[in-house]
Amino acid sequence: MWFQQTLTLSAKSRGFHLVTDELFGQIRDLSRIKTGLLHLLLQHTSASLTLNENCDPTVRSDMERHFLKTVPDNAPYDHDYEGPDDMPSHIKSSLLGVSLTLPVHNGRVLLGTWQGIWLGEHRIHGGSRKIIATLQGE
Repeated sequence: MWFQQTLTLSAKSRGFHLVTDELFGQIRDLSRIKTGLLHLLLQHTSASLTLNENCDPTVRSDMERHFLKTVPDNAPYDHDYEGPDDMPSHIKSSLLGVSLTLPVHNGRVLLGTWQGIWLGEHRIHGGSRKIIATLQGE
């Protein structure tokens, strides 16, 4: 069986945001999968999806500080059509990636105890984000 739908994440400020519950709350047909996979594709080039710490929010703020230092807004980028955060957002998106593939068993996504899905919002004003969720399984 294959199921596919578009999920929408609400607009978030720049930074890393735990979005596991916001995503899973929108996925239909998850309970129909005994064994399978959930693939999530973020349809944006200035944000990212990653799997990381789901408990301590200081991990997300530390990650944001690291990326602001590693990929600063004020570097001499040629591509700046949408402002100084435009090119750094594309770099961060490429470094972290825009998709995840996760195992599903008996209607549950099998994340580790301390794992959660993060949206990396790399734009200062990014807006809502679309994710294509594809479920495949039996």
